[in-house]
Amino acid sequence: LFLDDLQWADSASIAAVNQLLLAGGIASQNAKFFFLGCYREGETDKYNPLWKTLCNNDLVSARFTDVKLDCMDEETLTTMVSETLCLLPRLTRCLSSIIYRKTKGNPLFVSQLMISLGKEGLLRPSLSRRRWEWDKEKIQFQKLPDDVAMFFTNSIEALSEDVKASLCILSCFGSSTETAFIKTLERLLQKTLLNNLDAAVEEGLLDKKDGRYHFSHDRIQEAAYNMMNFLDRCHFHFTYGMALAQLSAREKDDSNLLIAVNQLNLASPEAVQDRSQNVIIAKLNLQAGKKTMEMSDFVAAYSYFDN
Repeated sequence: LFLDDLQWADSASIAAVNQLLLAGGIASQNAKFFFLGCYREGETDKYNPLWKTLCNNDLVSARFTDVKLDCMDEETLTTMVSETLCLLPRLTRCLSSIIYRKTKGNPLFVSQLMISLGKEGLLRPSLSRRRWEWDKEKIQFQKLPDDVAMFFTNSIEALSEDVKASLCILSCFGSSTETAFIKTLERLLQKTLLNNLDAAVEEGLLDKKDGRYHFSHDRIQEAAYNMMNFLDRCHFHFTYGMALAQLSAREKDDSNLLIAVNQLNLASPEAVQDRSQNVIIAKLNLQAGKKTMEMSDFVAAYSYFDN
């Protein structure tokens, strides 16, 4: 089992992993369980459920290895560029040296930079030479941001206003969203979203798979989300939440209720325009809490009741 972004995992998910580790620890020799998880260093503290699992690893009798992934050194990056372009390292060393100085060996930054160089024609296949070629001088003097987050922000800024707006809307609903739900949003907000998101897919910012749109990386979602200032984000969350809550009540369908309440709770008090809306939000949280109680998700239920 492989799980990514474990720094955001909730207690119920970590508890499920614990049970699997416990079952794997007491299983026979013919039935073993291998778990691989990734998390960002510096984003877990002693209260994080993941950290508690790591600290209590001996309790489940599982062998545990913590592998720290650092940025690539220049030699490793040269090997990567060489294998990617199918050229000898001595031929790609000048290019990989420039890329290393600009990215400091950050793997995500490296891959996105190479994609960007390809789009701009600075890294291109040559039919006459039957190999890849590049403009060393132009790449060397190309201005780049200091970190990958700003790189993604600049990539989004280069898109049309409609595509940018659609990415910002999508970022409010997490790292992936069902196509059917996006169609519902189009109807509620009276905005064109799918065509704009398809344009973002072509740019490599989104992936479209199994009826869902996924941000290609969580840093892209963060970049899109952070392009909105705090008050705008609050307003958008509140607008989406109220629209979905009205739809849920009108169609007597609870499928969108939890999404609506989550949006309203993300909006924070700054988005509330009058006190009557506080009562509406409280009632919706009560409904969401009762619904999650029926689903035996008591942690989520408590958070709704607490709001």
